Amino acid sequence: MYLGIDLGTSAVKTVLVDGAQRVIASESRALTIASPQPGYFEQDPAQWIEATFVTLDALKASHGQELARVEGIGLSGQMHGPTLLDANDTPLRPCILWNDGRSAGECRILEQRWPALRAITGNKAMPGFAAPKLLWIAKHEPGIFAATRRVLLPKAYLRLVLSGEAVEDVSDASGSLWLDAARRDWSDAALAATGLSRAHMPRLVEGCALAATLRSELAQRWGMVRRPMIAGGAGDNPAGAVGIGAISPGTAFISLGTSGALLAPTDHIAANPDRVVHTFCHAIPRMWIQAGAILSAASCLAWAARLFGVPEADLLSPLGAHPQAPSPVRFLPYLAGERTPHDDPVVRGMLDGLSHGTDRTAIVQAVLEGVAFALADCRDALGDAGIAVTEADVIGGGSRSRFWLSVLSNVLNVPIHRFAEGETGAAFGAARLGRLAVTGEAIEAVCTPPQRVETFEPDRVLVQAYAERLPAWRQLYRPRH
Repeated sequence: MYLGIDLGTSAVKTVLVDGAQRVIASESRALTIASPQPGYFEQDPAQWIEATFVTLDALKASHGQELARVEGIGLSGQMHGPTLLDANDTPLRPCILWNDGRSAGECRILEQRWPALRAITGNKAMPGFAAPKLLWIAKHEPGIFAATRRVLLPKAYLRLVLSGEAVEDVSDASGSLWLDAARRDWSDAALAATGLSRAHMPRLVEGCALAATLRSELAQRWGMVRRPMIAGGAGDNPAGAVGIGAISPGTAFISLGTSGALLAPTDHIAANPDRVVHTFCHAIPRMWIQAGAILSAASCLAWAARLFGVPEADLLSPLGAHPQAPSPVRFLPYLAGERTPHDDPVVRGMLDGLSHGTDRTAIVQAVLEGVAFALADCRDALGDAGIAVTEADVIGGGSRSRFWLSVLSNVLNVPIHRFAEGETGAAFGAARLGRLAVTGEAIEAVCTPPQRVETFEPDRVLVQAYAERLPAWRQLYRPRH
């Protein structure tokens, strides 16, 4: 038996997987986000630990016999958020999250200090990444910066609590701007540019490698026969790739979670930082992931549900299974700024084309289409890096909406595939990494694609209609700086 624990932004999800790769049980616990100022987003690391323990306690209560046989644990997690620890490994402040935009000025400083940043990391300095946040803390909270003895990303902090070991995998580390992406090792020059050194960093491993062992007292708490091994794990999107078998060039997938991304595994670095394409190490050796990322995806639908005061399902049900025509309303999904292709943390969302006749259904459809148009920007940025997307699988909570997947197929003009358990992709991928760390099996034997349950093919008429609306949608974007 194997456990996959996904430390997301909105929830911790834990899945229990057997040797036949069947999900035996799953539990989740919601997380909250603090926004002390507009554009600021933080989380208390104590929440992550409490939520994880709650899910495991629940699994012990419902599936104690299966949990007792767990041999390996894999972790996946939200990327980019630095957790600052003191000499006693106690968090010094809340974690600044991936969608926080406060460090835009520090990004410019960082690139001036270290001109080789884009060439070495494969990425442009952006407020979402960890390194600029440390410069912001050094300037605005110098006492906290001076007291910092260790910097861990969210799932690495969770692993520290679970095992006592400070270890990070290279996929998550490559979202920090401190990693040499080609060498898959910390860059001393990058660390020095933010006033840090290797002494502040955890040990690095590949995602499928053994990283640590669960503390004995925790194994006893959850009734485990032996102390399970803990794998290196992965950032949420690389873990999602492992979960759906996207481990070779030529595959692509879309993540429709709180944020969104269009991702393509490669066997070489195909960086395009000027167009805000992200370069991450994959969770498996000698592979990378190129990604276009948007800051708001399924969170846009959640925003609309709060606006109208109804559950998301009630917003989606009147839409049917597929669109008849594009919505007369246009929506920019930049509720928390945007990454690909704009790198603009201060831009905000917009509804355009409202009239007396506009109803809720037209607005909801426009929200889904706006996210799809933003992913079309990601597709084009990847195309500029030489990566052609000819079809895509979809994971994340948004994959439950057949209407949304139909919109994506027509906007991107490619077949879109859905899985039965697509919303648990990252946690399932983490469980696979936990298994690989224990068994040493061939990666391709374990990381097979799950069965696709439905494919959404482009409709020629709708493809043309959306293609005609895309240029006008793009013209809505106006930089505010």
